Amino acid sequence: MTRRLALALLCLAALSVPAAAQQTENFSRKVRLGANGRVTVANVSGDIVVTAGPGDDVSIEAIKRTTGSRSDLSQVQVQVEDRAGRVDITTNYVNRFNAFFGGGPSVSVDYTITVPQSAAVEVRSVSGSVKVTGIRGAARAQTVSGGVALSNVAHAELAKTVSGAIELNDISDADALDLNSVSGSVRGTNVKARTVTFQTVSGSFDLNNATCDRVDARSVSGGMQLAGTLAKNGQYDLRTHSGAVTLTVPANAGFTVDANTFSGDIRSAFAFTIGGDVNESLARRRGPGGRGAIHGTVGDGSAQVRVETFSGSIVLNKR
Repeated sequence: MTRRLALALLCLAALSVPAAAQQTENFSRKVRLGANGRVTVANVSGDIVVTAGPGDDVSIEAIKRTTGSRSDLSQVQVQVEDRAGRVDITTNYVNRFNAFFGGGPSVSVDYTITVPQSAAVEVRSVSGSVKVTGIRGAARAQTVSGGVALSNVAHAELAKTVSGAIELNDISDADALDLNSVSGSVRGTNVKARTVTFQTVSGSFDLNNATCDRVDARSVSGGMQLAGTLAKNGQYDLRTHSGAVTLTVPANAGFTVDANTFSGDIRSAFAFTIGGDVNESLARRRGPGGRGAIHGTVGDGSAQVRVETFSGSIVLNKR
């Protein structure tokens, strides 16, 4: 009983120790950019939120945070450089080596930035999430550890993270959209782009209501789903080593398909022309040795679809 009482008292003592108080310092600045300018943000630790607003100014609000002493905040500076048609915002540490590898003050900086709607934006962080909303210009967003979100962005070009998810919503007029993650998934809704490329080691790929001329998605471990229209002469390549692949397209779509799976079934709601014969009842197909494989044509066969997984099923749906 004595030992139990002592243990309980130790636990209560630990709980009674107050957490280290957080020290903060605010930074605020407004800079004239003009229409069609470019804004870059480079951060080490902390979140970045960029939103389009009215006017031609860039409004910068930053909060420096630390659980150390207040003097630690002075070791980190927010630097703003502006010149004709460009504003560069950078987080500068007095000792950059310590900032990246530890040993110095632990200070993070969170940014909330408003830019002209027509501005081009490029944001980078090492540790922290990145979010860009409402930009009509080109948008590039990347971080090492954290999520990336692009919403209501016209000309999205890049969303990249080493460890974190990528969220896309209402991408209206992208040319070449590059999505890249080592460990993280991509989820997107209402994505219109000429070309979408996606690469990850471990993560899923899910685009809904997509309008793309070309999609090239590859994952080592993760399922894939693509739902949207198929462009005439479009190319759609979905490959994963481990995971199911689902393609959902309009009932009147025309495409040729090469689908292969080593361990899994191929299921289709479409009637294919295979070797000159129409297969009206294709629900499941498996090739020699248990390997699922199909090469066929639907409608005019104008789009090209290639789907491949080593371990997982392939499903072709009508919407």
